[in-house]
Amino acid sequence: MNLETKKNIVSNWFKALQNAICCDVEDLENNKINFKAKTWKRNEKKDEGGGEYRILKDGKVFDKVGVNFSKVYGKFPKQFQKKIPGAQKDPRFWASGISVVMHMKNPLIPAMHFNTRFICTTEEWFGGGIDVTPSKKDNLEKKQFHKILKNMCDRHNKNYYSKYKKWCDNYFYLPHRNESRGIGGIFFDYKKKNFYNDFKFVRDVGITFQQIFQKIIRKKRKKNWTFKDKEIQYIKRGRYTEFNLLYDRGTKFGLQTGGNIEGILMSLPPIAKWK
Repeated sequence: MNLETKKNIVSNWFKALQNAICCDVEDLENNKINFKAKTWKRNEKKDEGGGEYRILKDGKVFDKVGVNFSKVYGKFPKQFQKKIPGAQKDPRFWASGISVVMHMKNPLIPAMHFNTRFICTTEEWFGGGIDVTPSKKDNLEKKQFHKILKNMCDRHNKNYYSKYKKWCDNYFYLPHRNESRGIGGIFFDYKKKNFYNDFKFVRDVGITFQQIFQKIIRKKRKKNWTFKDKEIQYIKRGRYTEFNLLYDRGTKFGLQTGGNIEGILMSLPPIAKWK
């Protein structure tokens, strides 16, 4: 399969997944509130791709959901070329991906994040992951969440779960506070051994995320919560904000490659607090 065909297949999947996740979210809101979509271009003067980000706010279930699709291309800035595999030989790149962040109305439901991407330089690879950030401990939910991820990973390779779980634990960590962002999940990058197998895995990650967020939300959306629960959630969102602004590689990649600022920062919660 040639590279252009790969790009088309992968970007079409990401776009279809964006549509499917948005439909799922609106269904959870009983279709009484809808996403607002905005398309953007990487460069207004010449064709370098772009994307569409969709935001839903102030629902009965969700405080805010962002679902971002992008397909961009061009050249990496010089200061960025050394950091990207294959970019030192040739600064041109192509990248497509989907990113989802969910902040919940009910503080007993965790914030959830998912993304998958395909990047091409003189090399090509997949990356992405799923992670969950509760503001209140729920050991049973944590156990079930990781069991679903392990079962999904095991369908592809028995070593994936332990490897990608560890990567996630190390990645979603706030060293300045000496604490984890949430209860982990899976995180992977530079996945380029076999396009067919890797893309099959990436698709399964997306479908599994759909199953996870619906399972968690439908179980907890009617549970009663207190003002204290909400205040704890706001503090936890502060930690979420700190990570995304200080350490998140996707945020840095988007800003340094001319991505849409509002789309990149859609991951930030509508309200966060610090003590």
